[in-house]
Amino acid sequence: MPQELRKPATPYKPKKGESYMSSRQLMHFRNILEGIKTELGQDIDRTVHTMQDEATIFADPNDRASQESDMALELRNRDRERKLIKKIDETIAKIDAGDYGYCDSCGIEIGLKRLEARPTATLCIDCKTLDEIREKQVAK
Repeated sequence: MPQELRKPATPYKPKKGESYMSSRQLMHFRNILEGIKTELGQDIDRTVHTMQDEATIFADPNDRASQESDMALELRNRDRERKLIKKIDETIAKIDAGDYGYCDSCGIEIGLKRLEARPTATLCIDCKTLDEIREKQVAK
């Protein structure tokens, strides 16, 4: 995941008596999300420039096939990152709306540690586990 490429943010340590999803916590997660989004945008820009620079037409069919394969893989990765940017934008909108940090399925707190690991999480660990079990059952 692209987040692994960047220096991890210092884990949030709530002050004693601090309420869940306080303004400090929301700002902490907004900064993490915006940092990831900025880095992804830079990666996408770099890829576009690299692909333009390396757009060579090889006479050897094997070289051409290798280049096309590399570009296809790179484009798939960038598409994944584009989808992550969209999810980050949706998550930032949830912060703005005051809905961030709560499970979309059952409404309970997702938890700071889970959000530190996956800032775009929308389900608590219990609902996510049930979701994965259902996915496996459908796939069989």
